[in-house]
Amino acid sequence: MNRLRVGIAGLGRMGRRHAENLARSVANAELVAACDPSADELAWAERHLGVAHRYTEYAAMLAQADLEAVFIVTPTTLHAQQIVDALRARKHVFSEKPLSLDIAECQRVEAEAALQPDLKVMIGFVRRFDTSFRHAHARIHQGHIGRPLIVRSHTLDKHDPSGYFVKYSKSSGGIFADMSVHDIDAARWLLNAPMAPSRVFASGMIALNEGLREFDDVDNGVATCEFVTGEIAVISASRIMAHGFECLTEVVGTEGRITVGGEGRFDHVVIADKHGVRHECTPTFYERFEDAFLREDVEFVQAVLDDRDPPLTLRDATEATRIALAMQQSLREKRVVSF
Repeated sequence: MNRLRVGIAGLGRMGRRHAENLARSVANAELVAACDPSADELAWAERHLGVAHRYTEYAAMLAQADLEAVFIVTPTTLHAQQIVDALRARKHVFSEKPLSLDIAECQRVEAEAALQPDLKVMIGFVRRFDTSFRHAHARIHQGHIGRPLIVRSHTLDKHDPSGYFVKYSKSSGGIFADMSVHDIDAARWLLNAPMAPSRVFASGMIALNEGLREFDDVDNGVATCEFVTGEIAVISASRIMAHGFECLTEVVGTEGRITVGGEGRFDHVVIADKHGVRHECTPTFYERFEDAFLREDVEFVQAVLDDRDPPLTLRDATEATRIALAMQQSLREKRVVSF
């Protein structure tokens, strides 16, 4: 059986997840290389995953002759250049979202990919690979709710008293670019991906994390995006939940509505005791989308091996970024931003 020889750049929180999937759960992949500036992370890759080739320099990993594809799970500011470098080294590329925090950089990546159409490039918008979101998408496009008109989508993160998200905000692009970009991409996909936005308006507040003020960020935000064809997406995000992670996406159409998620259930167990009746919650986004993260890895690898287009395009990633950055601009400037 043909197996894709893969290297991974970045072995942090999400990098380890992708590395474990590639090494243990993606049947048609072979994780043969890893790159990270941390010696401890590389030692983990050798010890736990048996990765044969380990690099502290990305260019050195790209120079490995038998490497066919790379997974990029590095800080957002590095994504665009690392994708370009990989394409020029004749490697297929999977990159975690977002593509970039600069539209010109997104377009530069698109242009580079167009020069080498035989190479596959995919950005990891994981909700497109979730079973429930796919079911909703199929029902909508089969006409079950008529013409889809409005998407209401929120993502709620558990409060992190360690201050991680405050530090991360310096390079994340802000709550809409980092967190709500998933809701934005899902909204475009569920409504009709080719649609262009016409204007956005966003507002927000700092409830618990005062350190975010230094980076013009908030820990609670709400944004409205209108599309040129009339559809509307209402996006909200919070990073101060006490109970855990949850996301909900509702699509309203001319003949009905479809809702995905909402309660943040960890499983189907219901506990009844002296405190009442309750269920446990998913603590982080990864537990909610664990199967979908594996599925996106599998589908990217298979797209390369089968020489077929990935299920989402670089233009999808660019448009999601365009909307997210406009929301951040609206939040900062307290005004409607038109396209």
